[in-house]
Amino acid sequence: MSAQTPPPFGLSQIGQISIPVRDLPRAGAFYRDSLGIPFLFEVPRMAFFDAGGVRLLLGLPENAGLDHASSILYFKVPDIRQASSALQSRGVTFVGEPALVARMPTHDLWLAEFKDSEDNILALMCDAVRAS
Repeated sequence: MSAQTPPPFGLSQIGQISIPVRDLPRAGAFYRDSLGIPFLFEVPRMAFFDAGGVRLLLGLPENAGLDHASSILYFKVPDIRQASSALQSRGVTFVGEPALVARMPTHDLWLAEFKDSEDNILALMCDAVRAS
């Protein structure tokens, strides 16, 4: 009997993304009420949300080295103009208008950046299928 070689290790699925915040109640209200992301639970210094199966952790930084702006999260939407309009109606500030970033073989990639309550940059992304 020969020993089987284990498959190579690799990361592929995001389970949770941490976003540093300075005011947890304000940030929690923004993600829940302005963005409409379902709230899961809160523990001291952290609040958790369900972004389509990926857990978002909003947390007060544990030390000065963790007190910085976050990575950009891209939220997939089916209609970027409708999504940006809905968010603007809730007081969300966009950095600019939705923009065509790339024409792909089967669709167009659109992006629109906005700020959260803590000045982190977030974005909408839309893979818009072109009419034939």
